[in-house]
Amino acid sequence: MNIRTSVLVLVFILLQSAAMAQQSPYNVTKTSFSTDNYDEFAPVFWKNGLVFCTDRGQAVNSQGQAVVKMFYVDTTLASKKTKPFSKDLKSKLNDGPASFNRAGDTIYFSRNLVVEGNFKLLSTYRNKLGLFYAVSEGKGWGRIRELRFNTEWFNITMPCLSHDGKRLYFASDKPDGVGGLDIYYSNWKNGYWEDPVNLGPEVNTEGNETYPFISETGEIFFASDGHGGFGGKDIYVTKQKDNSWHSPVRLAAPLNSEYDDFGIVTNGEVKEGYFSSARGKSVDIYHFTSEMPQVWFADAQKENLYCFSVSDTGKIVADTVSLQYVWDFGDNTKAIGTKVHHCFPGPGRYNIALDIMDRVTGNSFFRKQTYDVEIFDFDQPYITSPLYGVTGEAIGFDGMKSYCPGYTITGFFWDFGDGTQETGAEPSHVFMRAGEYDVRLGLTLRSQTNGDVLKRAVTKRIRIFDTRQAMDSWLAARPVTVAEPIDLRQYENVIVRGQYWADDEFLKEAVFHVEILSSKTKMELTNPIFRSVPSKYSVQEVFYPESGTYSYIIDQQMSLMAAYPAYREMLSLGFRGAMVRLYVLQDAAERELNILKRNYGVMTDTYFDARNRLVTNAYLMLDQVVMLMNKYPSLKLEIGVHTDNQGVPSVLERLSQTRAQVIVNYLINRGISASRLTARGYGSTRPVASNATWLERRLNRRVEFSVMR
Repeated sequence: MNIRTSVLVLVFILLQSAAMAQQSPYNVTKTSFSTDNYDEFAPVFWKNGLVFCTDRGQAVNSQGQAVVKMFYVDTTLASKKTKPFSKDLKSKLNDGPASFNRAGDTIYFSRNLVVEGNFKLLSTYRNKLGLFYAVSEGKGWGRIRELRFNTEWFNITMPCLSHDGKRLYFASDKPDGVGGLDIYYSNWKNGYWEDPVNLGPEVNTEGNETYPFISETGEIFFASDGHGGFGGKDIYVTKQKDNSWHSPVRLAAPLNSEYDDFGIVTNGEVKEGYFSSARGKSVDIYHFTSEMPQVWFADAQKENLYCFSVSDTGKIVADTVSLQYVWDFGDNTKAIGTKVHHCFPGPGRYNIALDIMDRVTGNSFFRKQTYDVEIFDFDQPYITSPLYGVTGEAIGFDGMKSYCPGYTITGFFWDFGDGTQETGAEPSHVFMRAGEYDVRLGLTLRSQTNGDVLKRAVTKRIRIFDTRQAMDSWLAARPVTVAEPIDLRQYENVIVRGQYWADDEFLKEAVFHVEILSSKTKMELTNPIFRSVPSKYSVQEVFYPESGTYSYIIDQQMSLMAAYPAYREMLSLGFRGAMVRLYVLQDAAERELNILKRNYGVMTDTYFDARNRLVTNAYLMLDQVVMLMNKYPSLKLEIGVHTDNQGVPSVLERLSQTRAQVIVNYLINRGISASRLTARGYGSTRPVASNATWLERRLNRRVEFSVMR
């Protein structure tokens, strides 16, 4: 065989394969219980068979039409013998079509509104069709009731009950419709069927829409002569989408034909069912099967995100010369900065923490944020595949990353957009022509709670090139845009739990504690471990009930950086676990005192003149302190005065002691007992800044009002 012959054979094989792949999805056969002389139509599932309508051997009404009755056939029996469905539901005129609830013990059916009296008078055009229901009573049916919205002015017929029994679809020629017969629904609510709702112009046309059927997966099948098609009535399918409906899709031939086709019933996967058609000598019921699950409606695939930005822009600010912001993402990775980008390995739970770390020692100085996040994939089928490919080369597709919580995947169905279809979780496909293809993945699902069947589908666009060179050239010429990652907490598929945000806590009247150690057990303050703490500090105990821990602190400041010098000093003394903690003040007196300090300030420049005399601002603050101490008679205060390092330490200590005593004397003169006050001058021994600049030295010159315990 020469090369030319080989190529021709290969092309023939490929074309033959494509033709086979594009053949009709349906196999259609006429049922054995259908007849040539009578009409059989509108089948519905019930027990082991079908209930259907027929005009076999029936009388003719005043318009010359044979009335129809309901018959039953057990499709599991070889004989397929038919019989009248129920004498309890038989009237003189039309009975059917029907629909059953899930248990099969309640029937909704159509019949003429007036059924008693002279047949010719009953069969006039004014005797409209309405909807009725009955309940199974052992071997028969009873308690027949009509629905409240039946009327003598128009027809209401062809009922179909949803799988959950909460919605009833039907056809009606109500005057408020879009065309002739329209499809409506009524919801079951508060013990009755609500007023009918028209499906709207997406479904209904100026023609006639009839024979609604809702599958267990929620797809609405109906017949229409107003949407165009092969001819006569054709069968269409739609599905509710939010508050509207998908554009109806006409089912393929040979299920639809040039004749009237209508009254379909099928399973959730549309792999088997029955429908009515006038393609023979009479209207008959046909059986159909499909090798592939049928999926018509798909959403564009949403891409799962795992890369995000996280940031800290709060009011608690750290000096990044001495400190750095370090993020721990709970996946063995860290990042440095106030705003960083991070890519998680995939969906899951992660514990995120932001610590302010000491650059020199690498120790944690202050915990700024901590929270648990759970990242989810979108609730959808998911196609994993390349975005680009070359003709003649196999492309792998994978549906195993589909995420449908609460459901078990029972089947994968692929439509590659070129007329070929495939099943399986991980198919491969060869595209023979360049272009863009919308690849569709459909899933059949089964509920893990009640066994209900569901169908979901997505589409993903694939671009195919003639050659790899053409693909590479196109990719190289394409403009590259890098989008800013979305903020992690703003992503719709993230749940944040156990959030701790220091900035939020700070707004609750909080202070910064320099903690030298914490313990689950209470420790005596005389413990030898505290002996190395300089006398200028006083070790205090704070209990945190939420964690059941005791915190031992040596300093309290109003700002984070003011606590840094004491923190570094404790590290140098061997307290390697030292850190700063934010503490929300619990004591009412302490909270009010903190507010006063924020409002009036604590810098000595605003309290004293050059001769160590109190100035106006000091009187305003101290008078508020007097009022506070009168309000809380048990409150005791230490007035501590601090200086910068500009001078001889002993002189600075005497200066600070003098100023502290001036404040105490004023408070005593205003009636506060001396036993409730302590004056202490610290000089330059407890700085809150480095003294390197004028501004930093000004921060060190301060007055501290501390609650004594």
